[in-house]
Parts: sequence; C-alpha cells; structure tokens
Amino acid sequence: MSAGNGTMTVQEAIDRIGFGRFQKRLLAVCGVTWVADSAEILMLGFALPSIIAEFAISPAQAGLIATATFAGMLVGAWFWGTVSDYIGRRTGFQLTVLTFAVFGLLSAFAPSWEWLAVLRFITGFGLGGALPLDFSVYAEFLPSENRGRNLVILESFWAVGTILAAGLAWLLVPSFGWRPLLAASALAALLVLWIRKSIPESPRFLAISGRADEAKEILTGIAAENGRPAPEQTLVAGERQGGVTVTRLWVPGIRRSTLMLWIAWFCVALAYYGIFTWLPSTFAEQGFSPLRTYQSTFILALAQLPGYFSAAYLIERIGRRNTLGLYLLASGVFTFLFATASGFGWILTASILMSFFSLGAWGALYAWTPELYPTEIRATGMGWASGMSRIAGVFAPILGGILFGLATTAGGSLLYVLSLWSASFIVGGIVVFLLGVETKRRALSDTVSDSSEEVAKEV
Repeated sequence: MSAGNGTMTVQEAIDRIGFGRFQKRLLAVCGVTWVADSAEILMLGFALPSIIAEFAISPAQAGLIATATFAGMLVGAWFWGTVSDYIGRRTGFQLTVLTFAVFGLLSAFAPSWEWLAVLRFITGFGLGGALPLDFSVYAEFLPSENRGRNLVILESFWAVGTILAAGLAWLLVPSFGWRPLLAASALAALLVLWIRKSIPESPRFLAISGRADEAKEILTGIAAENGRPAPEQTLVAGERQGGVTVTRLWVPGIRRSTLMLWIAWFCVALAYYGIFTWLPSTFAEQGFSPLRTYQSTFILALAQLPGYFSAAYLIERIGRRNTLGLYLLASGVFTFLFATASGFGWILTASILMSFFSLGAWGALYAWTPELYPTEIRATGMGWASGMSRIAGVFAPILGGILFGLATTAGGSLLYVLSLWSASFIVGGIVVFLLGVETKRRALSDTVSDSSEEVAKEV
C-alpha cells in the first residue's frame, strides 16, 4: 500500500532512513546467529564417522541421527514460523535460540546413539525456527534498494559457519573425538542469545498489529542511529484480514510463488544435504586420507564465499529468478562432474565448483523467499518453505546412507548416489524458471491483499 499526504507506510519510512549503522549492526548480529546455526547443523556431518566408530553403528543408523535433526527442524520451522506471526519476531527468535543452545550442548554428552538422535531432534526443533526468523527480521528492516543483495550477504555467513565447522572438525575430531565439536557449537549459540537482546521488534509487525506508535518509536531510534531525520508523518499499515494459517499461503496471487518455493526448497535441500552430510565419507571412498579429507572439505567451505558474493551481485543485476535458476542448473552439472571425475585435481575442482554454485543458489533462495510474502504471513511463509527443505533433510541422510552403503559394500558406484543429487538441482532450476515471479526493486507488502495485487501486476 502507498500512503497519502501526512502519512507514510513503514516501507516508505525505512526507505527514507536508508541503509546505515543500524542495518550494519543488525547484519552482524544476524550473521553471528547464522554462523552458529550453520556450524550446529554441519558439524554433525563431520562428526558422523567418529559417531559410527564409537557406537559401532551402520551408516543407515548414523543417517537416522542426522534425520532426527532435520525432523526436529521441520516441526520447528512450521511451529515457530506461524507462532512468530502472532507473538512477534523478537520473542520467537529468543525462544528458538535458547532451545537449540541448551539441547545442542546436551547432545555432546549423549550416552548412546538413540539418545543422541532424541537430543538432536529437540536441537533441530529450535534450529528450525531460528533459521526462517533470522531472514524475516532482517528483511523487514531493509530499504527496498539492494534488499536482495543484503539478504544474500546475510546468507553468506553460512559459509563462515561451514568454514568454522570444517576447521574445528579438522582440529578436534582426530585428537579429541566428536563430543567437543558439538559442545563448541552449542556454546556459540548461548553467545548469540545474549547478543540478540539488543535488537528491537520489527516495526512492520507492530504496525499491522495496531501498535503504530511503538513502530514509530523504533523507527525514530533507527533514524537517530543512522544519522537521518526521524519520520514525522503518521504511520499507516494494512490491517490483518484473518488468522495466520498455512491456507493463506495458497490464496490467489500468492499460491504460484508458494508452489515454486516449496519445490525449489525441497530440491536444493535434498541435493545439498545428501551431498554434504556424506561428503567426508565420499572423499574417503575416493581414496582421500583423513587429513586430505578435512583439508578438501575446508577448501570447499572457502569456495562458498565467492559463490555467495557472486549471487549477491547478480541478484540485483539479472534478478532473483534468473540468478537462482542458473545457479541451480550449474550446481547439477558440477555435481555430475564430481561424480565422474578421477584424480585428486579433477575431483577437487569439480567439488569446488559444485560448492560455489550450490551455496550461491541457497543465498538467492533465502533472499527471494521473504520478498514473496507479506508481513502478516512472512514468518509463516518462510517457515513452511524452509520446512520443505527439512522434509528433504529427513530423507536425504537416510537415502544417502543406504545408497552409500550399497556403493561401498555391494560393488556399486558413487555415480548412482551423486547423480540423484544432480537431478534434484536441475529439477529445482527448471521449476524456478517456469513459475518464479521477479521481485527486484519491489517494495515488501504488509497484507495479503497488497501482495496479491503486486504479484498480479508482475504476471
């Protein structure tokens, strides 16, 4: 919606305040959160070989531990996404971080693989809510100009967490085992909980909740921090038109984007988690020594950063749909080449390019998703879209474990395993090109009716 004389929308106020010190501080705070989240998820993949050895379990049983984490994330994403559209972003985020910090730490002391699976489920329940909320919060404080680029930059902190996870695994697991690795990530999450106390509630959420005076007070504080004039006009916002339910993601004007996002999130997650959960084991099967495996994984983590930055540049040049679609197709191609390559140099080159494009695709997807939903259902939309990736995450480790086991014990080939992930990337790319609605330079909507009208104009 647009405001008239003497009034302004929250989007207009944020656009006038611009990107400044507050948004940079928010980026740092959300970025630290994203580092801890990434490390918490990926450290389990690095720990799995040691967990298998300590508990004397099969790859399929180890896959169940990873699956428990994603099952918890699925429930958490759906639960916390919807709840946070009722209680607010700030409260929801604090509760989710507390959950994954406490139970992530407890998982480092699990006495059996069954207890580890239970504790990882509860850890995942917290993680599942923290991830979509982080992007909803950051998006709602950003001006329209370069919003997509800034959201991709936030996603790039995932690579920092990956680098941290790979580095800690390299240092800790060979000498001390997997338990200190999981404990280190949980302790970082407790630090995140303390840091997040300084971030205010989203003024967009306050405005559509009938608390415009509180929203204006927060915007005045942001303007002062950025060194810009405070907004003087009266804030106006659309009113909520109904309860926050998943059915509202399927109303005309929004359902096309919901269908595209659900398929894209599922496809990229199936491929990504299928590959990276078993990546250390895949390198080992290709003849890499334990030291070279950790070194190669660390190099792949470094390759993710330029992948993100290239996507951040392109997303404002060629748009969200083109960037995501192209990066997904490239991810599929280089995953297939990774499966067919031979020799250390070619294997490492193909895997680096696979990592580059797949993480750039994640960045574009995380940036695009909150732009496609209005404020009143943004956290719900992010939660349910990311929930599709958790469904994929439930199946990917088990499926990868079964296929990996067949490839290593029954004379099979890693080609069959990696080709499945390659196809998943490519299917996601095709769907993005067919159904995606471009949002470059479009203001965020606050209500479902506003969003439907804007999408109708685009299509």
